[in-house]
Amino acid sequence: MARIIKFEKNDCAPCAQVSAFLDNKGLSYETVNPFDEPELAVRFKVRTVPTVIVLENDEIKHRIIGFKPEELAGIHIQ
Repeated sequence: MARIIKFEKNDCAPCAQVSAFLDNKGLSYETVNPFDEPELAVRFKVRTVPTVIVLENDEIKHRIIGFKPEELAGIHIQ
């Protein structure tokens, strides 16, 4: 089972752009503020926001850092 985790923080314009893009694609995702959940950020080696992690069977399939529409468009969840 695949899932998307989006690391973001408040007042982050690129984070809002990523959310809007994913919403427009109809993709569901979890949002995590790395400052609120630092252990999760460390686990996934998140150093900047926004970072989108696509997991399949707990294995990272995609990592997209920043607002990159061409990369985000390539996310396909089964």
